Amino acid sequence: MNTRLRLLTGLLLTFVLLAAGCGDDDSEAPSSASDDAVAAPAEPEPEPAEPEPAPVRVALVMSGSINDGGWNQGAYGGLDALAGQGFDTAFTEDVAQADIPSTVEGYALDGFDLVIGHGFEFGTTVSELAPEYPDTHFFATTFTPDPSVELPPNLTFIDAQYYTISYAAGALAALQSESGVVGIVGGGDNPTQRTMILAFKAGATETVDGVEALDVLTGSYDDPQLGREAATAMIGQGADVILHIADTTGLGAIEGATEQGVAVIGFYQDQTQTAPDLMLTSFRMELANMVEFLGQNVGSADYPAGAEWAPSTEFMWTFTFGSADFNQDLVSADVWSQFESVFDQVNSGAISVPTH
Repeated sequence: MNTRLRLLTGLLLTFVLLAAGCGDDDSEAPSSASDDAVAAPAEPEPEPAEPEPAPVRVALVMSGSINDGGWNQGAYGGLDALAGQGFDTAFTEDVAQADIPSTVEGYALDGFDLVIGHGFEFGTTVSELAPEYPDTHFFATTFTPDPSVELPPNLTFIDAQYYTISYAAGALAALQSESGVVGIVGGGDNPTQRTMILAFKAGATETVDGVEALDVLTGSYDDPQLGREAATAMIGQGADVILHIADTTGLGAIEGATEQGVAVIGFYQDQTQTAPDLMLTSFRMELANMVEFLGQNVGSADYPAGAEWAPSTEFMWTFTFGSADFNQDLVSADVWSQFESVFDQVNSGAISVPTH
């Protein structure tokens, strides 16, 4: 009995030792290389590219042709420059008065950022549409129709120094005249044109004593024959210097004057090539610069929102005869110096320009 018990006890002890040994072997088994390796970090997902900003959209609406050699052609030049800079541009020319509201509103409905109505005739339309389309900026190249009315923030007008420059043109015409009679041919019958004529006549008569200043307001911007007839009529009354402020009608005035050997002053654009032998200078309105400035700054702090913008005369106007300021074969240095003196005084406010 004792011998059997000792045998069982020995077998049990052997089993326990074997079991313990097996457990030690399992716990000390070498780990695989994959267990010891540190997992590599995942490659970061590339961030999505920022979408390209949508181009600013600018539309220009004109009642005349972009080939009028003056008012509309100048503004179109600015729009064309914006197109070359990546702006989304559009234009409509030769718009009849009755079609102005629908044409301007059409661009607002299409989501344009800026719609420019180029001229006095657009003032009422943009005033009515601006409150209805707050996300579109409207600009009219004319004075504020009613200065007593506060403008919405998306509506802008301009004081383009028309009267200052018209007075100066009258002064130059009077200083150059030998007959003592000068004339001006106007375009559309509106307050701006009438006041420009008034300023021209004041500039002439106040600069040179005894000068007579004639005028014809044709009522049209696009009838060269009317311009020709107006210039001819004033030349028949002794005028020997003619200024026009009438776009295509004015081109007819230049033709009528030069046919009779009478000196002319260009307006809105450099019109030297229309009469190189008789052009004194052109009062070029920097309409291209104006349109470019508006397009480049719409929506920014520099944009003249909700106001009548009044840029300087130097920003809006330059004197040009080709690459020179004036025709030195016709205008003496003394006459030009006297003219510049008058211009400086009217520009600074030392000379008051009548407006009524």
